[in-house]
Amino acid sequence: MSGLFDRELQAGLEAVRKAADVCRRVQAEITPEVLAKKDQSPVTVADFASQAIVCRHLEMMFPDDPVIGEEGAAELRAESGSAFLGQVVQHLAGVGIMGSGDDVCRWIDRGGQQEHCDRFWTLDPIDGTKGFLRREQYAISLALIVNGRIEVGILGCPNMSPNAGESGPGAGVLAWAVRTQGSWSQPLGPTTTAASRLKVTSTGNSGDARFCESVESGHSAHDWSGMIAAELGIRREPFRIDSQCKYLAVARGDADLYLRLPTKKGYVEKIWDHAGGVLVVEEAGGRVTDIHGHDVEFHHGASLKANQGMIVTNGLLHNQTIAAVMNHAPQDFRR
Repeated sequence: MSGLFDRELQAGLEAVRKAADVCRRVQAEITPEVLAKKDQSPVTVADFASQAIVCRHLEMMFPDDPVIGEEGAAELRAESGSAFLGQVVQHLAGVGIMGSGDDVCRWIDRGGQQEHCDRFWTLDPIDGTKGFLRREQYAISLALIVNGRIEVGILGCPNMSPNAGESGPGAGVLAWAVRTQGSWSQPLGPTTTAASRLKVTSTGNSGDARFCESVESGHSAHDWSGMIAAELGIRREPFRIDSQCKYLAVARGDADLYLRLPTKKGYVEKIWDHAGGVLVVEEAGGRVTDIHGHDVEFHHGASLKANQGMIVTNGLLHNQTIAAVMNHAPQDFRR
């Protein structure tokens, strides 16, 4: 699996593994009382710690590479954020990363790039915050984009089962792809297990297919997807999980297609919500477009402003899925 972008891949894998370690430590401290109070502080701490780790590592390995990330350190620098900053520093020390509060803020702010350039990384330090708080599925997503094209995609899914077909909590999965080199996965923690190649399903009959969609209805229009499922003759219950773990589910054959349908006019997706997973699916033999069948454009900075929604399939079902989506699309989403 060595070749072009091998150094970038190894750096990204190391960073995501370390970020997953700190996220797990923070998540383990979530108590029923925290959930009852709807306290968002654990995911806030984990989000900042994860971004600090990844940006710090990329700075060491590729100091000239900017990062388009979801977070900035302004909240931590404010007096009201001092407690959060102290917790982030403490959790980083727990995984062997020593730094002052100023160091941590600087690492996080390396993810402050928002404009497109010829070469950059994009990071979502925790994708699926509600899943994180429920101790269910969330992902750390990292991708390298060169000249508007994803060249390396990495997904760390700390609560996924390493075994395809198992939807319950598991020991975690690290999945990755380098363009033209296939998609691969292995257990997320320290392991001697060899990487396994990922492959989408060969389902060609839509009636036999299985959807993968968001747990949260606010992330995708479930009523709309229900009409699409009816047209496609899909009878199986949807596979509902949080975060970009859905991309992994399609890439390894847990589901045949994933729809992220727009929920309101004018909503623009962010690149960090998709970039890590797109290449993992494509290199596993699948296809990813927006709901109109247009290729996903990664040369508009932090946004996917040229696209609406997302359709992710095993490839065989893609065209008929697009047709079904358009047949039932609200007027705001027809072109």
